[in-house]
Amino acid sequence: MGKPANNTGLRRLINAMRFSWLGLCAAARHEAAFRQELAASVAIVPLAFWLGQSGIERALLIAVWLLVLIAELLNSAVEAVVDRFGGEHHELSGRAKDIGSAAVLIALINAAVVWALVLLG
Repeated sequence: MGKPANNTGLRRLINAMRFSWLGLCAAARHEAAFRQELAASVAIVPLAFWLGQSGIERALLIAVWLLVLIAELLNSAVEAVVDRFGGEHHELSGRAKDIGSAAVLIALINAAVVWALVLLG
């Protein structure tokens, strides 16, 4: 499958942004964990602005939370692909889903540790 001939420059950027937006909408519509983390963002991002004492602290508090959202999006993508290509249980499918879930867990632990260090340190 080749690339469309007119998919260069500004057109490519516009298409990429549209597909990214569609992906975010799909995750919000179909993934409960992503919706929960988005809802938590409504509190976490303003708290980061309020509790961070410098621009660097605020950026760090927000950045580690964005990593949680990124990990959740990637985990959801892995799960969608695994579910698409096999309804039956397969050891590798289960492993892929577990590894994606572990990535989200590590991102959440990372966020908690960074928040604790920034706020208590």
